[in-house]
Amino acid sequence: MAMLWKFMRVAKYSKTALSPKVKVRGIPTHSRHSSSKSVPSDFAASAPCSNTVELLGKTYPQDDYSNVNEKILSKVGKNLHNRKHHPLWLIKEQVKDHFYKHYIGRRGTPLFSVYDGLSPVVTVQQNFDSLLIPQNHASRRKEDNYYLNRDHMLRAHTSAHQWDLIHSGLDAFLAVGDVYRRDTIDNTHYPVFHQMEGVRLFSCHELFSSIKDGEGLQLFEQGHRTAHKQECHTMEAVRLVEFNLKQVLTKLMTQIFGDGLQVRWVDCYFPFTHPSFEMEINFQGEWMEVLGCGVMEQQLVNSAGARDKIGWAFGLGLERLAMILYDIPDIRLFWSEDERFLKQFIGPHIWQKIKFQPLSRYPPLINDISFWLPSETYSQNDFYDLVRTIGGDLIEKVVLVDEFTHPKTKKVSHCYRIVYRHPERTLTQDEVHRIHRAIEESAVRELGVEGRF
Repeated sequence: MAMLWKFMRVAKYSKTALSPKVKVRGIPTHSRHSSSKSVPSDFAASAPCSNTVELLGKTYPQDDYSNVNEKILSKVGKNLHNRKHHPLWLIKEQVKDHFYKHYIGRRGTPLFSVYDGLSPVVTVQQNFDSLLIPQNHASRRKEDNYYLNRDHMLRAHTSAHQWDLIHSGLDAFLAVGDVYRRDTIDNTHYPVFHQMEGVRLFSCHELFSSIKDGEGLQLFEQGHRTAHKQECHTMEAVRLVEFNLKQVLTKLMTQIFGDGLQVRWVDCYFPFTHPSFEMEINFQGEWMEVLGCGVMEQQLVNSAGARDKIGWAFGLGLERLAMILYDIPDIRLFWSEDERFLKQFIGPHIWQKIKFQPLSRYPPLINDISFWLPSETYSQNDFYDLVRTIGGDLIEKVVLVDEFTHPKTKKVSHCYRIVYRHPERTLTQDEVHRIHRAIEESAVRELGVEGRF
């Protein structure tokens, strides 16, 4: 749920790991941004002959909505959250361990079931429609998501599985997986990251059984929607659900970060929860958002077949928690194969205190790129995606440093500063020049800009 654009978060479920096989059988020539077709061969993946993508054993035809590139597809199936001793695996296991030990069902088994092998390929209906996200909502834009075609996409949040899991009869579950978003480029943003979704539904008896004289309390009413509740919920039910949700999450964060943790709640808005909140923790004197949560929209719960229940949902980012807990400075490091990084997280148990010891800090190389924007719609995320496609993990940061409008022609110019830095070795001026030149040429071809190189 706690996306940067305020969202965090298939029909068949499996706890087995995803197959790493990814085959791209073509790049559609009508796609607005398919960087691999015009990038110099040093930086481009091979471009086969047909307009389909084979991913996780299935073939998807590409159309005018397809914008996923081969570098992104190569990440599908890596499942860092299931890789033993990886920092993301440690965070996932800590959360699982907490829920398993503190929330027990009537038969003495864990109340929450865990799904960490769900396919990242979902339908647009799962990712948006099932969550009541309007057709014209900004979160659906091609500029922000990776689409295989008009009907299928790489999930933008683990919330894409909420409806299906509830529909299967589950009342309490955690769903963990990799999610994909086109976004800015810096040390805290990456086009692939990992989320954990939590959902808990309550029957009337479960919610009110511990309340004195609670027999007469009800979950639902024919009331009015306010900032504090949905029109169908009684205020007593909402207050108890909110209290339970905040109590659960505060206990979880205290378990992870230790006693004395300062927590505050900030009101926000998610289409599929109402009311909605973000949790911020005070870490080393700075308030940092760590998750988003709220009371689930009853329309969503009803449509999934749980009409007599009310519930909450939360979503948290594993990278965000790991970067704070282990003091990891750069999100690209999670994808490192360097043993100096990975061995630091091997320990006797998942709760071992670990502080990341930085690898040698290699010097950055900085280059600027300026161009006039095309007259038609231009998206910065298209440019960021192009830069990532060509430069990969050599790109540390891209910043818009200047924006200029010509007083006569009214043409708009952007100047971006690109910071190149390899996390494991020193880059040479020559290899950075070749990559930067490839970015310039591809920006002209793919985005229709007019170079000021």
